[in-house]
Amino acid sequence: MSEPLTEEQFDALHRRLKDLTEEIESALETSSDSERPVDLEEPIGRISRIDAIQQQKMARASRARLQGRLRAIRAALDRIDQDAYGDCALCDDPIGYGRLAARPETPLCMPCQSERE
Repeated sequence: MSEPLTEEQFDALHRRLKDLTEEIESALETSSDSERPVDLEEPIGRISRIDAIQQQKMARASRARLQGRLRAIRAALDRIDQDAYGDCALCDDPIGYGRLAARPETPLCMPCQSERE
């Protein structure tokens, strides 16, 4: 079992979650242009068009991952407001600073995460 977070660790993770929120919101804002539909009437070669469509699909997938992570970060910030941050959502044991430092939005301790996978 992990130790509960110290006040300093908690504050650092809280700041990190806020910083991540800003970073991801900014990335989502700038990536919206890459999702524009590929103009099939544009006079470019067939290979270039296929490449453009592939890049668009990759941009959409990347954007979806960022949106998912942003939802998880906002949920972590909600857990802070509810005084439940740092405790596993399944077993209520402390998650541990090392795991939270790597992924501050994670809601599960390692044993519960391993069980889910």
